[in-house]
Amino acid sequence: MANYILSCSSTADLSKEHFEARDIHYVCFHYELNGVSHPDDLGQSIPFDEFYRAMDAGASTKTSQINTEEYCDYFESFLKEGLDVLHVTLSSGISGTINSAVGAQAILTEKYPDRKIIVIDSLAASSGYGLLMDRIADMRDSGLNIDDLAAWIEENKLKLQHWFFSTTLKYYIRGGRVSKAAGFIGEVLGICPLLHVDEAGKLIPMEKIRSKKAVYRAITQKMLALAENGADYDGKCYICQSACMPDARAVADLVEANFPHLNGKVEINNIGTTIGAHTGPGTVALFFWGKSRKEG
Repeated sequence: MANYILSCSSTADLSKEHFEARDIHYVCFHYELNGVSHPDDLGQSIPFDEFYRAMDAGASTKTSQINTEEYCDYFESFLKEGLDVLHVTLSSGISGTINSAVGAQAILTEKYPDRKIIVIDSLAASSGYGLLMDRIADMRDSGLNIDDLAAWIEENKLKLQHWFFSTTLKYYIRGGRVSKAAGFIGEVLGICPLLHVDEAGKLIPMEKIRSKKAVYRAITQKMLALAENGADYDGKCYICQSACMPDARAVADLVEANFPHLNGKVEINNIGTTIGAHTGPGTVALFFWGKSRKEG
């Protein structure tokens, strides 16, 4: 058994059961729904369908990251047990939470000089972040020590591909990312923006694709072009979605048809409340291992 724990945040967007089965610990972000604060606790306190129905009806949302004091309390619970901590954060291109984690690391390293706390920027988000955590849980289980595992993450994390599309421009308009006039025209034309996470861990718009069926095909073509070994890809594939399961299922069916050697079926998760507070309902994301994002 490893003498360290694997840790991440709730924004890795796996289910509570998945985290527990893989012995991956997590600390929760926070969000507000109509001014009331809640933990981003994987849909336990407010189910995802209820959260997205409220957003669709016009509810206001706001998110807040984990602060240094919360990280200190969280990390210390493991250090007291004589365990080291390998904590992987949500991408610094999306959130500043890594700064709070590093602050807690500095405080606790002085208090527990014989223990080790390693904090790593995943440069990943949502179930792509989760796919990274699942892979490193395999490596921990194979006996890799904390330092070698940390080095592997740093060397390989940019091989994790993230591709997203939105089936509505409503939340782009609401967030001011698209003007009302452009959004109206885009909705009439059925425009579905296709985005990816770049090497800096930032969400970048890539294409404007007309119609859902076309964007299903486009995102699958991205996987064919970028996955390890192309159509012979034999790793895991995760999808996450925000209240649009039929769209996620359509993409999963295309992926399974085009990649016969997948490691299991495509796993579909929910986009959690922290990331979902920004994307809104109607987003689908596809994650797999492939070419380094440094290659563009």
